[in-house]
Amino acid sequence: MDYVSALVPPITMAAFFIALVVTIVKTQGGPNKAKEDAAVDAALARAESAQQQGGTSAP
Repeated sequence: MDYVSALVPPITMAAFFIALVVTIVKTQGGPNKAKEDAAVDAALARAESAQQQGGTSAP
């Protein structure tokens, strides 16, 4: 029975990982893709403008 208790955690983790990947793939695109892309673009623009306003260079 030691082999069963040794295999349960990796099998459980693999099942959860597969479920996570399936969920991520299913939620890509769709009707909210444009809104998500716009939100990311806006955040990147804010970060870029803040970096330019600060005038400091990255280390």
